[in-house]
Amino acid sequence: MALKLLLALDTAKTQYYHFKAIIIAGMGLFTDAYDLFSISLVLKLLARIYYADVSYQIPPYVTSAIIGVPLLGTSIGQLLFGRLGDLGGRRRIYGVTLLLMILSSLGCGFSICKTKTCVFSSLVFFRFLLGIGIGGDYPLSATIMSEFANKRTRGAFIAAVFSMQGLGILVSSIVTMIVCSIFNHATSHPPPDRTPHSADWAWRIILMIGAVPAALTFYWRMLMPETARYTALVERNVIQAAKDMENLMDLSMTQVVEDSRSIPLPSSTYPLFSKQFLHRHGSHLFGCAATWFLLDAVYYTNNFFQSQISDPRCGNDHFNAIDDAFHMAKLQAIIAICSTIPGYWATVCLIERVGRVKIQIMGFLFMAAGNVCHRRTLQ
Repeated sequence: MALKLLLALDTAKTQYYHFKAIIIAGMGLFTDAYDLFSISLVLKLLARIYYADVSYQIPPYVTSAIIGVPLLGTSIGQLLFGRLGDLGGRRRIYGVTLLLMILSSLGCGFSICKTKTCVFSSLVFFRFLLGIGIGGDYPLSATIMSEFANKRTRGAFIAAVFSMQGLGILVSSIVTMIVCSIFNHATSHPPPDRTPHSADWAWRIILMIGAVPAALTFYWRMLMPETARYTALVERNVIQAAKDMENLMDLSMTQVVEDSRSIPLPSSTYPLFSKQFLHRHGSHLFGCAATWFLLDAVYYTNNFFQSQISDPRCGNDHFNAIDDAFHMAKLQAIIAICSTIPGYWATVCLIERVGRVKIQIMGFLFMAAGNVCHRRTLQ
């Protein structure tokens, strides 16, 4: 019976496969953060390479397109692939999103054009496709982890998956610093008023490296079976779900398999977005979506426009194009190490003790305090 299978999953002891699922599902969020937030570092190089004639200032509409169009893609991807994940299975659709992320990351680097307009148009197009893939990965990664997790540690496991975003931001900064150091050394540290042609390769390499974790995640994810909850409740194949979990985890599913041969599965009582669904879960859906929107308004703004609102040079005008990107990456790495990553892991450690609501309230209070302090320092 499906209920026995769900009970077995909910009460299963924490074991190796749970941590493996955290890594595999979390690598999707890791890749999302790398691909999305590396662009704020790349903008420094793009300004020096393509806008030397206007004091290295990218026009606001170009910056908005490079940053905003991928976010439009993520909105589309979340709705599209979230629904497809219910229809076609988490495993299959998750693989599609990762393939899209791999190809679009490579496409961003292969924006090989002669004119500035062509380069930026190509970059915006591929980042739009990248956004669609990232948008699909968001709900699927969280869903996969929640369906593999047991009841006692589900909150901590999902928080651990999302904590990989902090590592993605940190690694994007480290990769940028390494690439910039290599190119700076290879070009003998050019003066501030000269941007070497090789700098045009640097930003492409930084963006294309985002395909590497996506490819590794695709390989690992294809080795995992479909989640047992989906197999049992949607595909209505309790026997296969029980066998999958018995092969992966230290669970005995013999009794579940025997019961499933004789007891029919109950049918769904109400469809998605029916009146009954909205009556039971409408407020939950709205509350979760609204708080997520408010979080992203602050979180994404700070990360995307960091290169616009912060000046790591501290008045030093002797930085060349590659130095500019290097020091911006160093600033982003410091912020990730000192605030973003500790915040994620504090949630992982406390969410099952303090509770979801209190953790969320504390998070919003810290964001409000941080933005007030930052505004005062700018004044």
